Amino acid sequence: MQYGCIAEHLGHSFSKKIHALLGKYSYELLELAPDELDAFMKKRDFRGINVTIPYKKSVLPYLDEADESVRRIGAANTLVNRDGKLYGYNTDFYGMCALLSHLGLDLKGKKVAILGTGGTSRTAFAVAEHLQAGRILLVSRTQKEDACSYETLVHEHADVQILINTTPVGMYPHLEGIPVDPDCFPRLEGVVDAVYNPLRSRLVLQAKKRGIPAEGGLWMLVAQGVRASEHFLNTTYPQDTVGRVYSEVLRQTQNIVLIGMPGSGKSTVGARLAGTLGREFFDSDELIVARAGKSIPQIFAEDGEAAFRDLESKVIRELLAAKSGAVIATGGGAVLREENVDALRQNGRIYFLDRPLKDLTATSDRPLASDRAAIEARYAERYARYCQCADVRVDGSGSIEAVADRIEKEFVSTL
Repeated sequence: MQYGCIAEHLGHSFSKKIHALLGKYSYELLELAPDELDAFMKKRDFRGINVTIPYKKSVLPYLDEADESVRRIGAANTLVNRDGKLYGYNTDFYGMCALLSHLGLDLKGKKVAILGTGGTSRTAFAVAEHLQAGRILLVSRTQKEDACSYETLVHEHADVQILINTTPVGMYPHLEGIPVDPDCFPRLEGVVDAVYNPLRSRLVLQAKKRGIPAEGGLWMLVAQGVRASEHFLNTTYPQDTVGRVYSEVLRQTQNIVLIGMPGSGKSTVGARLAGTLGREFFDSDELIVARAGKSIPQIFAEDGEAAFRDLESKVIRELLAAKSGAVIATGGGAVLREENVDALRQNGRIYFLDRPLKDLTATSDRPLASDRAAIEARYAERYARYCQCADVRVDGSGSIEAVADRIEKEFVSTL
């Protein structure tokens, strides 16, 4: 292996995408069982590797040299083989600092709670110290000598100003997890989550709903990857490299989600957009029909609207947990449930296809929009909701090609 990343599990990793954008070198993802690590490290058959869970501490005995960040944190995530000698670095420290700076958070004098006590937690603690935080709390599932429990955090430290999550709670494939409710902290000024898949964890989404600056771990991942590549190649990249690579990885991995009225063209526009961009296309209504084995009018007639909505929510959760970088068309009523909007937003940018009411056509296959009066009623009920849920409102008038082109231009230009 020339360059790569080792871990026990790497199914969720974006590292290969990042390094493909940085240099013309081979970068592989290698999953190693714990009993395979020793032989791999002793062989030293690589030029440079990134190391992630659970081996950041396990690789330390194999190092010939370690920089100050490794000695300070007690973990290494970047190893470079120079003429048979292994040099260790902790580029996560740089990545965490870069993420906090990107979000505009100043930790000086602030009360900071770090969720988790693993390797990334130690990195976050070192960063918080470096940035002169006023008080730093480590938080564990159980009360420890050097860490408080979540219960203690909520009841005795409600004045926390910065939350940093270093646990895997909320990470793919368990997207619904949340380590702590940010509403428990009325003085909260910022939330950082090291989880990057999904792009926006439930913790991040909950904070954003309160208007609190919050960000997932993708910027940190890219920043540490850039610094690791600099160590690999003994080079220095231009200052804008992190932002450039971040935007491209976000473009590749973020779903384009279409919401809007029945008959607004979500399916046809979505299919066109997916074809142009070379992405997979999914229609949630089609997936519901396939799952139920009957048409949507049949589901409504035989099982009722509530059963349909339950199935719709389940399909959306499963789809969003499994897919990234896709185009997804939703049913007209998908946004009526907040849980659906949250799921769509975790890995997606939401576009409201705002087609004029006069251009919406009633059809018999849409139980709640089967005639003109029903279409007008749904439009009056839902228009404000579509606007509220969307990241972008798109003019839905004109041809399929024109609408798809508007979405494509906005999606590319804003990343």
